[in-house]
Amino acid sequence: MALLRSFGIGAIVARTALGWVRRDPNAGDLRRTNFHGRTVTLAGGPALALGATAGAASGAATPRLAAAAVTAGAVAGAVGFYDDVVGNRPEEKAFKGFAGHLGALREGRVTSGLVKIAGVGAAGLVASALVGSERRSRFGRGADVLLGAGVIAGTANLLNLLDLRPGRALKAGTILGAPLALGRGGAMTAGTLGAGAALLPADLNEEIMLGDSGANALGALLGVAFTARAGTAGRVAALAVLASLTAASEQISFTKVIQDTPWLRAVDELGRRPPEA
Repeated sequence: MALLRSFGIGAIVARTALGWVRRDPNAGDLRRTNFHGRTVTLAGGPALALGATAGAASGAATPRLAAAAVTAGAVAGAVGFYDDVVGNRPEEKAFKGFAGHLGALREGRVTSGLVKIAGVGAAGLVASALVGSERRSRFGRGADVLLGAGVIAGTANLLNLLDLRPGRALKAGTILGAPLALGRGGAMTAGTLGAGAALLPADLNEEIMLGDSGANALGALLGVAFTARAGTAGRVAALAVLASLTAASEQISFTKVIQDTPWLRAVDELGRRPPEA
């Protein structure tokens, strides 16, 4: 019952938030042109962040885990939304990637992308500290907190890197989250997945896009769920994989890899609106 309840809360809050954001007088500022040249709205981002955070918090086993979910989901969604809006300005578009944002900082300029990176990192650290560690030594607990922070921020970044085609980030989130929704503590992940499931049809139909707000929040919440269930070895392994994928993204295109791999392409295109002739 707990799984279904949190799944439903995530779905209901996400759909309600989407309608609310779309009706806002300033909703026109969220319109963007996607890779097919269609007009979509970034309203899906804050809607997913709100729904996934509410669903995860409602399914958390303890108040500390609920606080960790709220911290990671809300902050990652908020700073991602800030970057979605402010980062679209011409003066911000010149700075791309982590190196670009650091270069801007050396020139005395704080970009929206740097605000997002710092915000997601700080949220990951606080959330990981709330999750805690079962190790007895102060050094061990501190190391686990840092590892967990890296996993949370790294998962947020990975889902953001994948958010380049309709439905891709939500499908990846579902694949990553499905094992976490089983067994102990699964209700927290079920709430996150419920929000994603509620918005997936609109994403596949190219009505909405997640943007940094939705993708970062989704990834951060999955990172919290994993950190809450993993020990030191699990966190080290996950962080190594995330770091490798992030480094690989600087050298290769994930989209090209997906297109060149038949089974990945089939999953990626499943349910997606066909391009107009």
